[in-house]
Amino acid sequence: MRITDLLDKRSISLDAAPGSKKEALDQAIDLMVRSGKIQDEEAYRAQVYAREEESTTGIGEGIAIPHGKCSAVSRPGLAAMVVKNGVDFEALDDEPVTLIFLIAAPNTKDNVHLDVLSKLSVMLMDEEFTENLRNASSVEEFLEIVDRADEEKADIDERLADTGSAVTGQKKLLAVTSCPTGIAHTYMAAEGIEKAAKAHSCYVKIETRGSGGAKNVLTDQDIEEADCIIVAADAQVPMDRFDGKKVIICPVSDGISKADALVEQAISGDVPVYRAENAPAKAAGAKKGGGAGHRIYTQLMNGVSHMLPFVVGGGILIALAFLIDGLSVDINSLSVEERANFGTITSAAAVLKGIGDTAFGFMLPVLAGFIAMAIGDRPALAVGFVGGMLASQGKSGFLGALVAGFVAGYLIVLLRKLCDKLPEAIEKIAPVLIFPVAGILAMGLIMNFAVEPMMGAINTALNSGLTQLLGVLKRRAEA
Repeated sequence: MRITDLLDKRSISLDAAPGSKKEALDQAIDLMVRSGKIQDEEAYRAQVYAREEESTTGIGEGIAIPHGKCSAVSRPGLAAMVVKNGVDFEALDDEPVTLIFLIAAPNTKDNVHLDVLSKLSVMLMDEEFTENLRNASSVEEFLEIVDRADEEKADIDERLADTGSAVTGQKKLLAVTSCPTGIAHTYMAAEGIEKAAKAHSCYVKIETRGSGGAKNVLTDQDIEEADCIIVAADAQVPMDRFDGKKVIICPVSDGISKADALVEQAISGDVPVYRAENAPAKAAGAKKGGGAGHRIYTQLMNGVSHMLPFVVGGGILIALAFLIDGLSVDINSLSVEERANFGTITSAAAVLKGIGDTAFGFMLPVLAGFIAMAIGDRPALAVGFVGGMLASQGKSGFLGALVAGFVAGYLIVLLRKLCDKLPEAIEKIAPVLIFPVAGILAMGLIMNFAVEPMMGAINTALNSGLTQLLGVLKRRAEA
């Protein structure tokens, strides 16, 4: 697949003149809708704006790459805007944005388009390429410039994998880059760090953790021989492997806009040594200085990203079950009791719905478990699973599972601190004995006597309110 396969002539504007960031996003979304790749415009718009609220996609140098990944996207696509006079996009360098590429990515297992989008992201860091795009006189010329650069540029994953060997006396740097969607910023940060390292005559190997999974993974030998490791991430990164090494932890945006400074700091050696036991307090992706909101977002995204496959897989199977029953029986001929069992009337539908319901059953335990793991590492996983399961069996539901995940994570953080004072022989068995027993017991008590009553009442009130609202709307519609 080539980059131009994702671009439609109808979704390219060379004379856009938005007056604000909001207008720029809305115009780009309108262009994307014209390509016919968006099933639900408002759902996609909400996703694009939600991503923008996390952190600006204006990466500097006059470029912005907003993106939205959701089920509202039927096929992967790109929309492009050239803004001759620039627009204030709250970019990282506070400069006006003159070139915008909007990405639309579907929630599918087919990630072929991700490689294409990551390649485009890296190409946009080439000043000559972006300047040619800004000066294109027609849509056809714009597409030709993109296609020509696509032909000439090597795939970034292939280039990053071709690291060669460090020469004697050469500083050896490693890096990990990751962002929540894993489409653009992951690879732009990798490109920025690679360029900066080579400019300082350093050996560098970079692991990218995008939507297509981890690539160019750092080996134990790589880590052992490294002088310093840069973790530029807004998503959870396995950190235990870096225990005892000098590690710089920063947002992925720093890998794009502050790569030179990061490499200079790494070379200087003025970098703290990372200790795995402090991982909950130094979680990858936390902003330097420890922004609480950013840490909570990273922990939440760890739970959501692991939960999504269960939601998607289970939801599609349940939908197929209803489809099979819809094609097999006349709903008007069914009694009230039979209609209540719709989706399980035919044997094939019943099998699919049973499997789908089982997958859905894992949703809340997985959400809570992996939120907890992002805070308290692996010992918190079991405690979070138990809290999520109690929430799914009770009345608190999704809200209860969210609370359970954070409570479980910080329970393990607390237990770890308490166990630090124990004799060494007992401390060693804490992860396999004390943490699970004390953690699960405390989690169960907290869920039964605090979270369930409170969050269950809130959940019930919300459901009742929505039911009453639907009733009012229905009566008004009938009137």
